[in-house]
Amino acid sequence: MSNLNVISLFTGAGGLDLGFSAAGFNIALASDIMDEACDTLRSSKTGSAVFGPPFHSGSVYDLDVKTIKSLAGITPGKIDVMVGGPPCQPFSVAAAQRFLKSDTKFKRKGFGCEEKGQLIFAYVRLIIELMPKVFLIENVPGILSIDGGESINLVISVLEDAGYTISSPMVLDAKDYGVPQNRKRAFIVGNLDGKKLQVPDPTHSKTPSLFSKKHRSVADALCGFDFTMPNSEIRNHAQESLKRYKKLKTGQRERLGRVDRLDPNLPSKTVIAGGASGGGRSHLHPFQARTLSVRECARLQTFPDSYVFNGKNGRQFTQVGNAVPPLLAEVLARQIMTTFFKKSVPPNPVHQIPDNSSSSYSELLKWSIETRPDLLYNDIRTEIN
Repeated sequence: MSNLNVISLFTGAGGLDLGFSAAGFNIALASDIMDEACDTLRSSKTGSAVFGPPFHSGSVYDLDVKTIKSLAGITPGKIDVMVGGPPCQPFSVAAAQRFLKSDTKFKRKGFGCEEKGQLIFAYVRLIIELMPKVFLIENVPGILSIDGGESINLVISVLEDAGYTISSPMVLDAKDYGVPQNRKRAFIVGNLDGKKLQVPDPTHSKTPSLFSKKHRSVADALCGFDFTMPNSEIRNHAQESLKRYKKLKTGQRERLGRVDRLDPNLPSKTVIAGGASGGGRSHLHPFQARTLSVRECARLQTFPDSYVFNGKNGRQFTQVGNAVPPLLAEVLARQIMTTFFKKSVPPNPVHQIPDNSSSSYSELLKWSIETRPDLLYNDIRTEIN
């Protein structure tokens, strides 16, 4: 086991954790407020302690030095990396100033508001209390421009005052690193050693070259799918819905259901989480007129097939859709490992998907015809007849 410890906040299903673990880090503590996500984390056998329901609230407002020492055996100054993606609702600059400036040591005073948009400031409070050697903040790209950048600049300023060197915020598109999905995310990284983290070199592109492979596609990700895998149950759609779906062309949106038929030859559209109340949503399979299963969405996110998501089906979709793709997390974790800790990493990422693009389209089409011929799109039926 690695002696480089990670504290993970807003962990969700653990996409960031899987990536950092694959890069050689030890996930000492994970934290989340969702019951089902905590069940998923505890059953994942990563060995990390979990701060969350039903034994704890899971709220970052209730997480402090004493609790972390009790659960993970780690004290301030002994944490190597802290990672997390606070919810991305609009921030309030006034609230930020109240939270971050009301106490010079940024203790609990002033952090009583639990609005989701202010959780990033609670995260900053924990960074300053725990002083990890490195921290990572993950979010949607809009975090960098909300309020004209005023809120995030305040966050960066406070962390710089605490002694952190902040690397230039980066926006990465997961598809450029081997994830079979269009998914842009912003990352802010700071460290106590005065170093800057370089943007990882893209490994995949629309046009392959000497330095990059071709983007991984939906067919690459779904090829070899098996309905006996965990979380692979598919939805039984109403006949009226099926009639509408079967008329869709590749890449077309069905407006009533607001679902898109994925193009098998391209990276997927961004995997979505569904409603906060538990209603799961997903895109449509490229060859079968149905929404994707949780497992198929997890493949588009680069979760391993052995990773089980707990809870009702809708909450499983929420966990998958909210996650950082483990492969993208691993790319960043490998960069952090070599830059800040001067340790080597294996030649290839653990979570990369097989390069089988020469046959994945035909194999997925064949599987689709053999398993559920009743669900084929009209144009697929025309093609095979």
